[in-house]
Amino acid sequence: MPEKKKKIYIFDTTLRDGEQSPGASLTPEEKVKIARQLERLNVDVIEAGFPVSSPGEMRAVQMISGAVSGPVICGLARTVPKDMDACRKALETAKRKRLHIFLATSQIHREFKLHKKKAEILKLAVESIRSARKDFKDIEFSPEDAARTERDFLTEVVTRAVEAGATVVNIPDTVGYAIPGEFGDLVALLIKKVPVLGKKVTLSVHCHNDLGLATANSLAAVLAGANQVECTINGIGERAGNASMEEIVMAIDTRQDFMGCATQIKTEEITKTSRLVSHLTGMVVQPNKAIVGRNAFSHESGIHQDGVLKERQTYEIMDPARVGLSGSQIILGKLSGRHAFSERVKKLGYRLSEPDLDRAFERFKKIADQKKYVFDEDIETLIQDEISEIPETWKLDYLKISLETGKPPAATVRLRRNDQVSEAVSQGDGPVDACYKAIEKITQVKATLTHYAIQSVTSGKDALGEVSVKLMLEGREVTGRGASTDIIEASVKAYLFALNKVCAKLFGPGIEPSTV
Repeated sequence: MPEKKKKIYIFDTTLRDGEQSPGASLTPEEKVKIARQLERLNVDVIEAGFPVSSPGEMRAVQMISGAVSGPVICGLARTVPKDMDACRKALETAKRKRLHIFLATSQIHREFKLHKKKAEILKLAVESIRSARKDFKDIEFSPEDAARTERDFLTEVVTRAVEAGATVVNIPDTVGYAIPGEFGDLVALLIKKVPVLGKKVTLSVHCHNDLGLATANSLAAVLAGANQVECTINGIGERAGNASMEEIVMAIDTRQDFMGCATQIKTEEITKTSRLVSHLTGMVVQPNKAIVGRNAFSHESGIHQDGVLKERQTYEIMDPARVGLSGSQIILGKLSGRHAFSERVKKLGYRLSEPDLDRAFERFKKIADQKKYVFDEDIETLIQDEISEIPETWKLDYLKISLETGKPPAATVRLRRNDQVSEAVSQGDGPVDACYKAIEKITQVKATLTHYAIQSVTSGKDALGEVSVKLMLEGREVTGRGASTDIIEASVKAYLFALNKVCAKLFGPGIEPSTV
């Protein structure tokens, strides 16, 4: 039989410590929504809030206690009777409940925040835990700012907390000060001094991200023997945030060969949970955020795209489906290669000959130089242009618009027909009208514009715009369409498209359009 992996408990504090992130305040109803999703995610513990802090917070913890039955519901309290009483009231209906008591232990906190001696800290810790045992079987104790607490004193506090009845001891790196090797050594030292930690008594860690090391410190602690990690969705929290739940879970999941442990998180719910928290808190996830960022499973480099298309694992260490995504994203842009472009064309349902594909790819590269992303709609538009059977009797060679305050716009248009190039300059009521009059001068084709419409094919400031026109010529209405990131250029292309249809179909081969 395969060896059973050590379980790492996931203690989610998104609704308590995460909500303390400036601007991330949630209503009780929003907290319940997130709590229900955390239950679907299968977290082990939900720290629902700090009940004594406000009536709204009390109501939120009460609502979560009644709405969620799977995870343990936890309330936070200081070593103050009214705090613990508030937790007792808030957690009355919880099927599984925990009281989380915290008390600062570092020298800087003792002297400047609490104004207490070591003996007073020890007494407060022991008395509060013993008092809580009357109503709570599950009690977690946190020596706040443990990472900066003197090692001997921290060991003494932890020992006394366990003796008083704490079922969970949490070691917080409250201000994100620790370095992974250092933090792992601290956890190992505590296990050595207090052997029940990580066994009969759950050993937890709670790391902040002030130096960007919250996830690394948490994993170092797990390797050293901790069996619970406190974290938040998207890593939200005070200052630079908390350890990121999704990063910790997927690091353990992806590197089981090295970590030798496992969580019971339903990883397929990660993306959905991340998006819900982002939506309700208003805390936007940075694009390059690990696991849940928009770019986490996106590829734009041509070399990377080619590799992923041939074998996903060349550039992806995780299957996107594992975190609830449908798949990787091949983002087409100026760095994309022919392989990625060809695959996207096939996915869109087009089967192009090699010459047509080459022309379409060349056009794609030109568009990609003009805009950050080339969307499927962009590709469909350029393909439809390339595979059109209408020959380009007239082709745009050069376009310049001159705008001067108080004067009509002027357009310089140069068209190519076979090997002949013709140029004209004209003014108009607007830049498009000026362009069309210049075209009329060159082609000697007088057409009446009966319809002109612009629409954005894609989103964003650099969107590809599509212009559609209808021309009335010799009693016949002809449609034209053109696309470009420059709407004036798109307008000229649409006009020439209609004109070329006329040249090809109305007049027939060998008839010069200038005879009209």
